[in-house]
Amino acid sequence: MPQLAQLDLNLIVLLVLLACGIFSHNTAVTIAAAVLIVFRITPLSEYFPLLQQHGLNIGIIILTIGVLTPIASGKIPGDEILKSFMHWKSLLAIAVGLLVAWLGGRGVQLMSHQPNVVAGLLIGTVAGVALLRGVPVGPLIAAGILSLLIGKS
Repeated sequence: MPQLAQLDLNLIVLLVLLACGIFSHNTAVTIAAAVLIVFRITPLSEYFPLLQQHGLNIGIIILTIGVLTPIASGKIPGDEILKSFMHWKSLLAIAVGLLVAWLGGRGVQLMSHQPNVVAGLLIGTVAGVALLRGVPVGPLIAAGILSLLIGKS
């Protein structure tokens, strides 16, 4: 039994997530798990509280920059944006965007208040990428949907 006590289960979970990320060609999970493994096994581990406090917000900011870049670069012209309010498909896209943003907000709250669900959400996302040829954008939305099913707290 002393050998079991020496096992770092959190490190093993990160290694499994790394393997799943590699297997499913999920670059985001692969890089995230690799970076966290490096943090875990080096003195950088002292920065975990900082990562935990600000990491999600920084990631959302970077994601938002990526989403807004086509507008800023002019790839999506301003008149195209204005026309989007005139077509039913674009209006439906706006409604779906609102729904997804709301679900993502609920997901952030759920993941903050119930961190025990994060591993399941990641495993489900990685499995969806590997088995269903999905795209790895799901944890926040999945958490939002989960929050509808189990409640916020």
